[in-house]
Amino acid sequence: MYDPTVARLTYRALLGRRRALILGALPMLLIVISVIVRALVGADDQTASDLLGGLALATMVPIIGVIAGTGAIGPEIDDGSVVYLLSKPVKRPTIIFTKLIVAIAVTMVFSALPTLIAGFILNGNGQQIAVAYTVAALVSSIAYAALFLLLGTVSRHAVVFGLVYALVWEALFGSLVSGAKTLSVQQWSLAVAHRVAGGDLVTSDVSLPTATVLLVVVTVLATWYAGQKLRSLKLAGEE
Repeated sequence: MYDPTVARLTYRALLGRRRALILGALPMLLIVISVIVRALVGADDQTASDLLGGLALATMVPIIGVIAGTGAIGPEIDDGSVVYLLSKPVKRPTIIFTKLIVAIAVTMVFSALPTLIAGFILNGNGQQIAVAYTVAALVSSIAYAALFLLLGTVSRHAVVFGLVYALVWEALFGSLVSGAKTLSVQQWSLAVAHRVAGGDLVTSDVSLPTATVLLVVVTVLATWYAGQKLRSLKLAGEE
């Protein structure tokens, strides 16, 4: 299910100079803001939770997921080079699964690690806040990578749609509108973070069992459907 050659090509596409700069911009901003907040406010648990929840989990993680997930396959479809990949004796599910693993890894590195660093800067991991939000970033990275990889497979405007989802649905509706919270990856990952941190600083509107099921179902279905779309894309190319 994992092809090293496909993985190497995907890593090269995602971590090129320009894309790497874009991926690194938000994590650097998070860390800089954390240093400034710590210098001005001191080690405050509530401030740390608000910043990590509002900037890191609600904004940075989904945007990085958009860049990594759509970038893992979208450019190849746009420029037609995916036809060359599909002509190789590699199974379509293997291509999708390999690209998913790469997208997850890139999203985790550029989101979870900066979240952990920022958390330790803000309050030294008081009440396990840094670790809790890091775990949430790790968990959400999986679901975001699968969703945005699917989006990159089905749409030529995947980045635009992905950013709308990340900035409007997750950062706005997923945080403020009650009904939308149940369908928010952010809230699902917060349910996991709440279990890690305990207490009332990290909360979620979704129970942990529900969040776990939804995370697994969305990831599996998105990955499966991306594989189906890639198979139909091959048939279209042959016709």
